[in-house]
Amino acid sequence: MRRRLWGLGKHLGLALFYGSLGVVVTALVAGVWWLNSKPDLALWHQVKLKSEFDAERPLKDFPAYLALEQTLFEELEQRVYNQTAERPLAPFNRYYHGSFADPAHWATPWNRSFEWPNPQAEYGLLLVHGMSDSPYYLAHIGQHFADRARVLGLRLPGHGTLPSALTQVRWQDMAASLALAARHMRAELGDRPLVLVGFSTGAALALQHELSRLSEGETPLFDRMVFISPAIGLSPVARGAWWQARIGQWLGLDKLAWESVGLEYHPFKYGSFAVNAGDVVYRLTQANQALIEGLSPQALATLPPMLTFNSIIDQTVDTQALFETLYLALGKSEDELVLFDINRTWLDSQLLTQDPISDYRLFLDASRSRFRTTLVENRGVGDDRVQAREIQDGAVEPLPLSWPQGVHSLSHVALTIPRADPLLGPQRDPNRVHIHLGGGVIRGERGMLAIPADEVLRQKWNPFYPYLIARIERWIEGAEAD
Repeated sequence: MRRRLWGLGKHLGLALFYGSLGVVVTALVAGVWWLNSKPDLALWHQVKLKSEFDAERPLKDFPAYLALEQTLFEELEQRVYNQTAERPLAPFNRYYHGSFADPAHWATPWNRSFEWPNPQAEYGLLLVHGMSDSPYYLAHIGQHFADRARVLGLRLPGHGTLPSALTQVRWQDMAASLALAARHMRAELGDRPLVLVGFSTGAALALQHELSRLSEGETPLFDRMVFISPAIGLSPVARGAWWQARIGQWLGLDKLAWESVGLEYHPFKYGSFAVNAGDVVYRLTQANQALIEGLSPQALATLPPMLTFNSIIDQTVDTQALFETLYLALGKSEDELVLFDINRTWLDSQLLTQDPISDYRLFLDASRSRFRTTLVENRGVGDDRVQAREIQDGAVEPLPLSWPQGVHSLSHVALTIPRADPLLGPQRDPNRVHIHLGGGVIRGERGMLAIPADEVLRQKWNPFYPYLIARIERWIEGAEAD
């Protein structure tokens, strides 16, 4: 009897094992099929440019980086634009000269690094953009300070050229380019202050740069830092992107290297996103966390003062990590944090599924005695005008700014863009022939546009940009006074 029961249990166990294995294999096959059902890859997803900078490439200084960048863009012209010149024009594709999305419509090549020396500069400004975009996203900030500062806008490796570059870039490559630019600026400025402005991944790279210097026993290179929508933390789900790309390599399915394959309609930001790019940012945030944990409180206290701007709603990065990893762990009395709340007029607030600020009440309370925290919010219920309220002492500054009608919040990508931006702002310039991405949406049946609906609806400019600039101005004045 016991032997019969043992045999029955054994058969049941094997049945369960093989049944479970079948379910797993079926799910894996279905998942691979679904991931591989993306649109066909185009030239700009497959061409790998040979002249891109990486951490192993020996360059002695930043002028050498610029020279290599010149070669890189010449290669881009030869291997992509010369090829598309033989095809029918795609009017909304940046890789066709003459299209509405052609970056050449702008007098300044904003996909490339730029430097404005200014012999009378009182300080330096180093601008570092985010993942998948370009120096364009910080150009307005650079232009605002150009009359008083030496400005350098860095193009990170893998950016401004082809989305295919995101399949192979590493955070170490981007960190090495930042180190070259920072040393160059410090050498040119001498004792004058150097302020770093980092957007998204650019902020994480700046933090890594300074933490690495501290871990090597060196002093910080920046006098002050400005972080905008910083990529301080990502969901652990991002770590799984590495496996998706590897499975694609093993099976010879190139599409698995891509999280999304889209129309390249944006002159200064990729429309397609490689899974490696998400993994790179995740690894960078983990490297920063390891550096923080390995440094003493005394060493961390020597980090340059930080001023950070962030929207309460940010679907790209983990906003809680901004509090936990950055401010509650590293925040000092001289640090400042500016949060942009949602639009709390009655109709706009009713559109949201939940109140996002409820997740941060504890952190806002904990910040009262640590660092200066400002909340940009509606002046009152039903009032679209805004005020800046200091969390510590409750002081309120009415601002001459209002929420635009129909905008319920800012977004990860909106903070650095002013209303007057001709590409991403709300008003189209009739004298320009290029694409305009910040205005109204095209209406019709869903699921038919090449540009995803969630991207069309995403807020692309900051109605409170004048306040952001004013706060940066005061922050830089503090650097000059230090």
